[in-house]
Amino acid sequence: MNLILPVVAFIVGLLLAQGTYSERLKPWLATVLARVFIPVVIIYNMVFYQAGSLALMLFSFVVSLILFAVYMALFKERLGALCFSYVNMAWLGFPFAIAIFGPQISSAMVALYIGGSIFGNIWAVTAVSDAPQSMRTIVQKVVQSPPCVALILAGLCRLVGIQNIHDPHIFELIYSAAKIGMSFAGMCVLGMWLRHTKVHVQDLKRSAAILGLKVICGVVLCTAAYFYLPIANIQQSIGVMFLLFCLPPAANIVALETHYQGTGVSAKYIASGTIMSCILIALYALIIHTTSLLSWM
Repeated sequence: MNLILPVVAFIVGLLLAQGTYSERLKPWLATVLARVFIPVVIIYNMVFYQAGSLALMLFSFVVSLILFAVYMALFKERLGALCFSYVNMAWLGFPFAIAIFGPQISSAMVALYIGGSIFGNIWAVTAVSDAPQSMRTIVQKVVQSPPCVALILAGLCRLVGIQNIHDPHIFELIYSAAKIGMSFAGMCVLGMWLRHTKVHVQDLKRSAAILGLKVICGVVLCTAAYFYLPIANIQQSIGVMFLLFCLPPAANIVALETHYQGTGVSAKYIASGTIMSCILIALYALIIHTTSLLSWM
């Protein structure tokens, strides 16, 4: 079921993209995903907190900073550095993580998403805009972002003791429905988005080279985290931690670039990066499932 649902949703997205209503449906699905499904998943996982979540948030945030710094040191290009470090966790990361590792990985993915989202809300506008951002503006953006709102609501829920409720069945049902909706909406949007995307061979080659550099960074950073960082249950989380380095640039980077610079250069980075990431993640999933099958035999 974990593998079938994303594939079906992706095919549905490809088919829906042929209709004239897809341009209205795509942003609606993306909004519901970002403002309803993912916050519900965050709230549930933070209310019924699992050990290691805070460490994974910090890992995701610090890794994003390191990736930005590495790209800037090598290529001296802020927009490219942002595309390298701010990845598409929302409508791509979650569906793929659940498809590869199963629903039990949701809490780890939530923590990684929150850390990456905080980085994006702090750094994205600064990277694409020449105008300096005041600390007040940055804090306001972070606090008003959906993941931080969800964190605040989760904190309130824990204060009133919802985590100690005798029968959490209704919350589990809502959580399960949100995970299904999140996976379906994310892959459906991906299908609609890629259906009309034009990418040249040169763009794919560039994205493959950059993705290769990101994977090398992922191997180094995940190995260091595994052996030297005190992250609880890291044996269960290391696979999804590495998935961070396989993901493409966040889709909203092009909207920010268009708004602040009047250009859309990052669109081809995002499109070609998404295609190459899908190929890499498919290979990664194949390796994970083959390894699991061999160990089971």
